[in-house]
Amino acid sequence: MRKLKVLIIDDSALVRQTLTEIINADPMLEVMATAADPYLAAQKIKQSIPDVITLDIEMPRMDGLTFLKALMAQYPLPVVIISSLTQNGSSLALRALDLGAVEIIAKSEIRNTREYLEESTIRITDTIKAASMVHVRKRSITSVASTSQMGSDQTIANHPGSKISGHKNIDSVNSKIYSTTDKVIAIGASTGGTEAIRFLLKNIPANCPGILIVQHMPAGFTRSFAEQVNTLCDINVKEARDGERVMRGHAYISPGDKHMQLVRNGAQYTIRLREGELVNRHKPSVDVLFNSVAVSAGQNALGIIMTGMGKDGASGLLKMKEAGARTIAQDESSCVVFGMPKEAIKLGAADQIISLTDLPKKILAHFGTPFVLLR
Repeated sequence: MRKLKVLIIDDSALVRQTLTEIINADPMLEVMATAADPYLAAQKIKQSIPDVITLDIEMPRMDGLTFLKALMAQYPLPVVIISSLTQNGSSLALRALDLGAVEIIAKSEIRNTREYLEESTIRITDTIKAASMVHVRKRSITSVASTSQMGSDQTIANHPGSKISGHKNIDSVNSKIYSTTDKVIAIGASTGGTEAIRFLLKNIPANCPGILIVQHMPAGFTRSFAEQVNTLCDINVKEARDGERVMRGHAYISPGDKHMQLVRNGAQYTIRLREGELVNRHKPSVDVLFNSVAVSAGQNALGIIMTGMGKDGASGLLKMKEAGARTIAQDESSCVVFGMPKEAIKLGAADQIISLTDLPKKILAHFGTPFVLLR
C-alpha cells in the first residue's frame, strides 16, 4: 500500500523535527517535505501534491489562515491545523475549520517526554489518516463566511417547522410545564463533527432535554468551540464542569482532556468528569459517555453517533440500545468520514440511519409532546 504523503508547515524547527519523527514512524505515513512558512510550502506543493498538510497558524511572512484561504481556492487538500492552546490560538484554529481545515491538533501535545509523546503519536497519526479520507471541496476566497456571520440560510430553514423559536433564559420559565425532566440526549462525533454539531445545535429548540456531547478535540479548544456555537443557538452551549446538573435547554461539551459520564442523582442527572487512560485511542471517549448513559438513563435517553474515523462509540451505542434507549447513526452521504457510524451500524447498534439535515426533525419527532413551544 502506498504511504500517505504529508507536508509539514511550521516555523518551529523543533516542531517540524518532532512531527517528522512521529509521522515517519507510522508504516502508513511518510513526510514528503517540510516548510518553515507558506511561501516555501507553495513551492513544495508545485513540485509534488501531498495527501495531507499539517499547518501552523501563527507564522512569519504569511499567517496560516491566509495560506489556507488561498489553498482551498487553488489546491483544495486535507489540512490538519497545529495550533497553540492560547485563547487566541483556539479561536483562530476554529476559524480555520470554517475555512476548510479538517481537524485540530494542540501544539502543546508535541512535548519531548516519552509518556506525552506516546499519547500525542496516536492523536497525530490517527488525525492525519482520518484527514486523508476527507473529500475537500474547492472554495472561492470571497465565498467563505465566518461562523459568526452564518445566517438562517446556513440552518435548516428549508425544512419548515423544524426550528422551534425560544429563548435562552430557560431556567426562568415555570418548570411545571415540563413533564419529562429525566430525558437526555447523548452525542458522539470526531472528524467533521464540529460542523455537524454546530448545524444540529442551531436547529434544536430552547426547551429540549439536556444534551451531552463528546467531540474528539484537544484540551483548550472545547471551551472556545462551545462559546462559538453558543452565539448561534437558542439553547445554552457550554463546556461541561464536573458535578454540575444537566439542565433542559443546555448542551454540555466534554473538555478535551477528560472523560465525561452521566450520573443519576435521585430525579436529577449530573455530570462527572474524570481523568484516565485513553479509551479507543481517545480522551474524551464517546464509549465512556454512552456506557454511562446506558446505565444512568436507559430508555429515557436518545443516543446519536455522528461523523468520525474509528470505532469509538459503537459499542456504547449498542449498550444504550440494549438498555432501552433510542439510537441513531448519521448516514454515509452526510458524514465527512463514515467510520464511527459505520461501526455502530455493523454492530446493530443503530435503530435508525439518518442524514444530518433530517436529524433535528427526527429529534423533535422522537420526543414529541415533551417539547413545549416557548413564547
